[in-house]
Amino acid sequence: MAKANGRSEVEKVNLDLEHELPPGDGAESAAQTAAGDSSVPDSELQKVKAERDSLLDRLARAQAEFENSRKRAGKEQQEFRDYAAADAMRALLPVLDSFERALRAKSEAGDFRGGVELIFKQFQDALSKLGVREIPAKGEPFDPHYHEAIEVVDTADAPDHQVLEELQRGYKFRDRLLRPAMVKVARNPGK
Repeated sequence: MAKANGRSEVEKVNLDLEHELPPGDGAESAAQTAAGDSSVPDSELQKVKAERDSLLDRLARAQAEFENSRKRAGKEQQEFRDYAAADAMRALLPVLDSFERALRAKSEAGDFRGGVELIFKQFQDALSKLGVREIPAKGEPFDPHYHEAIEVVDTADAPDHQVLEELQRGYKFRDRLLRPAMVKVARNPGK
């Protein structure tokens, strides 16, 4: 047998087997086999090596399969996001078409305003179908989760911490906040 670094290949396998097998589970007989016991043929050693190679191959395949599975899952998630975004954009295309028609039309200012109001309603309906909801603000108690106070106004005409005016509408998508409502909040020093 060839020697490498002062130890034969059989001695290396022997040491590996001693570390892997618990005592009493055939470690002694495997060690004797690997040590080149005259009663054990080289075919036993070849069998152990073949089994080791088979296990290493299975491990490498399992690792490669796991990596491929992880990449495939990431790709599927990205495709799902792209598909969801495409559905949202498809729902907004009729609104864009209506704006184009309104801009091409030659009409009176009052008719133009009525058309824009209809487009605004169409846009709200499209967002509503996608799950986007307005956050109620004016007249509501101030909620820091959904409202952003831009100004605090001292007044005796409204209860303390009540929203007096909505400066910019807030929206949420299902239960997730998209944008808080920007509001003026009452401060009633008398209460």
